[in-house]
Amino acid sequence: MFNSPRTTTASTAAVTAVTAGTAGAVRTADVVGTTGVFDRRVPVAVTAPDPISREGAVSQLRRHPEIDLCEETGPGTVALLIEDALDEATLTRLRRIVRSEGARAVLVVGAIRETELLDVVECGVGAIVWRHEATDHRLVQAVLAASRGDGDLPADLLGRLINQVGTLHRGAAGRAGAPSLGLAPREVDVLRLVAEGFDTGEIAGKLSYSERTVKNVMHGLTTRLHLRNRAHAVAYALREGYI
Repeated sequence: MFNSPRTTTASTAAVTAVTAGTAGAVRTADVVGTTGVFDRRVPVAVTAPDPISREGAVSQLRRHPEIDLCEETGPGTVALLIEDALDEATLTRLRRIVRSEGARAVLVVGAIRETELLDVVECGVGAIVWRHEATDHRLVQAVLAASRGDGDLPADLLGRLINQVGTLHRGAAGRAGAPSLGLAPREVDVLRLVAEGFDTGEIAGKLSYSERTVKNVMHGLTTRLHLRNRAHAVAYALREGYI
């Protein structure tokens, strides 16, 4: 697990560009509160696992005229989530906030495992702040970046993310037709039959594959996308609109 080191932060032009294999340019942080830098108030909803953490973040944000604190998330809002560490419930909440509610998300977190970093980015989170670095200036900087659709990651996480994406692309280079992220057509075919309740032998028969090929397809996609099992893989495919 990566405990948050005391490093300076850097922003990417867009985290989604990094996940597509193109490293975003590091940009200079906006000077918060300077006339002309940001010409509208950003609605921000804060959630935290305890009232002290939430009130601390709210009190820091309240000092800045760029921020309009609100209770609900939705299109045009920024959700600021504070967590000590990540779990599946947090990732699910992040996906719902970004994909269903149409909000932007800023994650303030104490530690992130290497296997979780790409999951967070795939949820649609573009800004991450270490908890020990969550000053009022740092929080506002991340909120403004998220509201613009920009990426804002601590420098150490940005480097690790680029390395992870590079590894995924290199791994996919030797597999014809397999994307570095997402599902290949035959993976979709297999998962569609898994979702319909067929076992490995039945899937092999329907697709004219060997059972070993079906098992290799499942192993490949679950490993590449950090999915725990077949059920998790089916849930991923449903959530992403593949099946």
